[in-house]
Amino acid sequence: MKNLARFRRFIGDFTRLVDDKTVDEPAIFARGGKLLEALVAHDDWLPEQCTQPHPQYYQQYLLYCDPFERFSVVSFVWGPGQKTPVHDHCVWGMIGMLRGAENCRRFTLGAPGQPMRAEETCTLKPGTVDRVSPTVGDVHEVSNALADQPSISIHIYGANIGAVARHVYDPATSAIKPFVSGYSIP
Repeated sequence: MKNLARFRRFIGDFTRLVDDKTVDEPAIFARGGKLLEALVAHDDWLPEQCTQPHPQYYQQYLLYCDPFERFSVVSFVWGPGQKTPVHDHCVWGMIGMLRGAENCRRFTLGAPGQPMRAEETCTLKPGTVDRVSPTVGDVHEVSNALADQPSISIHIYGANIGAVARHVYDPATSAIKPFVSGYSIP
C-alpha cells in the first residue's frame, strides 16, 4: 500500500465505531459514511494489485475482514462495460467511489413470474458514498459508468460479505437464486 497509515487509521476508526454497542444502522451510516468519504477522498492508499480489472468480469478484492466478521472492506474493480447481476446483500453496506464512476439501479421485487420494477439510476462519482441494506433498499444492479476505462469503488459491509448467503434476481420474472460471492485473488 502506498499510504498504509491512512488505511490503518480507517480500519481502527471503523473498528471503534462497531465496538460501540449503542451504534445502530443509522449511526453506522452517518458516522461510518463520513469515515468512508474521508478514505475515498484520497487515492494514495489502495494496493496496486487490488486495482487490476479482469477483461471479462468485475473483481471483488478483500482488503480487510474484521476478525469477528462484524465488517469487511472490499475493492470492486470494474472494467469497461462490466456490471453485476441484480442482487442483494442481506446486511448493511456502504459504497464509496474512489476512481471513475459507477451506475447503481435499484429494483423492487415483483409478484412471482412478474417483472421487477426498476427505479431511477444514480451515478456515483469520486468521493461520493451510497448505502444499501434490507431497511434502506438492498436490491440493485451496479455497472461501470465509463465505457473507456476501469472504475474502482470501496465497499464496507456489515459481515464477511464474501461468505454471506445472498440472492441474485431475474429482473424479467422476479425469480430468486441463492449465491455466495467469494472474493477475487489479486
